[in-house]
Amino acid sequence: MADSGDALSERAEQAMRLAVSAGRRLGLRALEPRVLHDVFNVLVHLAPDPVVVRVPTLALSPAAEQAGRQRRELAVTGWLADRGAPVVPPSPLVPREPVESGGMSLTFWQYVDERDPIAAAPPDELEDRFVEQTGWVAELHRLMAGYPGDLPVLAPLVPGTALSLAELRERPGILTTADLDRAERENAVVEALARDLPGFFPGARLQAVHGDSPPYNVLLTAGGHLFSDFEDVTLGPVEWDLAGAGPRAVEAYERAGGGQVNRSLLEFMEGARLLQTVAALALAGRMPELTAMLEPLVVQWRARPPLELPSS
Repeated sequence: MADSGDALSERAEQAMRLAVSAGRRLGLRALEPRVLHDVFNVLVHLAPDPVVVRVPTLALSPAAEQAGRQRRELAVTGWLADRGAPVVPPSPLVPREPVESGGMSLTFWQYVDERDPIAAAPPDELEDRFVEQTGWVAELHRLMAGYPGDLPVLAPLVPGTALSLAELRERPGILTTADLDRAERENAVVEALARDLPGFFPGARLQAVHGDSPPYNVLLTAGGHLFSDFEDVTLGPVEWDLAGAGPRAVEAYERAGGGQVNRSLLEFMEGARLLQTVAALALAGRMPELTAMLEPLVVQWRARPPLELPSS
């Protein structure tokens, strides 16, 4: 996990204060805290302790609901780490529980020394790097398939998308009324799919999956690669984790033993990912730069045919 190196935003300053306060209540020293990352979440290294605190500064849901998601994440990553899976584990220095601080729900993770982050890769190497990392996801899915705990289906979409679209009705930003009408229709399709995914896509593999582009959420360390950021962990098809990866990456996943990917289901999940992007604009009021970041994906979404359930 690398230091961002930039001047801290007001959001990051607040997150660091909350992380330090929570860490010291748990007996950590937190003498030299530093912000590692500041986008959707703020990551704070409580140096000199090998602990990183994730502060969800942009979460729309209340802290209690956020804590429920975090408990699932801690349970899954803890279960995987206990079995030797290549994941960033929860910190062993504190209990595996979310911690409330200043009205936010925080989680504590083992600090790892990241080498060669994908975000810093040269443009001409980026695709090959991403393809390679998608191949690693096959092993992650094989390990996650054995997870025995309960998880909601397509948790990154249901019910959060509906709540975000309701917010966007009040403050639509770059979205038109026609955009919002379409997004709400598509969300109804996604909710119907979540209720009976195997019924619409017979043979689909429902299992625990990462939930948020695992090929991108990989840290390279001296000891190998580690998957991170399981906050969207969910029950779903493997195609959800592969949405947007591209044909070469999907083929790498299959060659690595991930099994045959259902291309029709993958196409649906790619549309659902873009719908998720549209809904994420609800956060733009707290992070204005998000609009420019997401606008190209909104253009892609508008250019696609609307999501529809497969005909029987």
